[in-house]
Amino acid sequence: EGKSKSIKARLSGNTATTTSETEAGEEEIDYDPADNFVPQPREREGGNTLTAYLAFVPTKPRELNNTDFESYLVNDSNYYIHYLYMVGTQNEWQCKAVGEIEPNTKLFIERFSYDDLNNIAEACVQVFAYKPAKTFERKPALDAHIRIDATKFYKLNTFRENDFFDAPALLYAVTEKEKAKETKLNEKIELPKKLQGSNTQPAQPTLQPARKPLVRRYENSQSKAKYAKQILKNDKIVVDLHAEEVLETTAGLTPGDILEYQMGIFRSTLEQYKNKNQQKIVFIHGKGEGVLRRSIIRELNYKYKKYHFQDASFREYGYGATQVTIIT
Repeated sequence: EGKSKSIKARLSGNTATTTSETEAGEEEIDYDPADNFVPQPREREGGNTLTAYLAFVPTKPRELNNTDFESYLVNDSNYYIHYLYMVGTQNEWQCKAVGEIEPNTKLFIERFSYDDLNNIAEACVQVFAYKPAKTFERKPALDAHIRIDATKFYKLNTFRENDFFDAPALLYAVTEKEKAKETKLNEKIELPKKLQGSNTQPAQPTLQPARKPLVRRYENSQSKAKYAKQILKNDKIVVDLHAEEVLETTAGLTPGDILEYQMGIFRSTLEQYKNKNQQKIVFIHGKGEGVLRRSIIRELNYKYKKYHFQDASFREYGYGATQVTIIT
């Protein structure tokens, strides 16, 4: 009875071990074809405009007289960003953080108090952007000097609703809609002849369309059902995302295609229960190389920030499941 059981055995309540488990006395290897895939973050329409922010979020937005603050770097683009964040004055600077931010994600930097505001009044963020393993439009490296107004941290209306955090935040643009332009030597800036001497007003910026998901590359006939099989267990919805559970066959599919399909089921399940407050959903993704799990966690952190999530009970589902709680 001390032998580990497979996930299917746990869900079915069947206490019998499989032949391989009995003979080998070892836990069944939890393998998923998507584990062979090193995922590239999903790109979104409009995301090739380089946009990044330095963000400050109060930990107690309704108690500004008794709160700490958290600082983040936000990468709201389809590019990887290598960054250096530093604070200081004139020729004396202190490195706060250096590293890389994946596309369409945010990165926690530090937590600080009112007493620390004077130390971050002058900030600088240096970044360069790129896309690994594919061609991309070259972007100029940026050196953004940001003056942080400490008085704003005492005003409630300073912190506003935004697309990146559940809580109100103060955002400083590192680069927004690529306002920073590449510097070219000996470049003369001239108006086109048809505009010289005229009072023509500058054209209004074109509005970007709403973000759209990427086109799927798999055939619908390969799926087992419109939604993955859902099991109700102890008031929790259980969804097994293993490839063999959601696809009739993986023939002709790359690991990337399989991962994309699994993530589609993850999103459609959250959409299905989005109005059921406190509903708990367990997504079984397996251990493997953690590719599917990392994709799920990345999406929860960025797209579904309001929802709570944690590792599901390892006694019930093993070490390869994440529990999401819907918050309306």
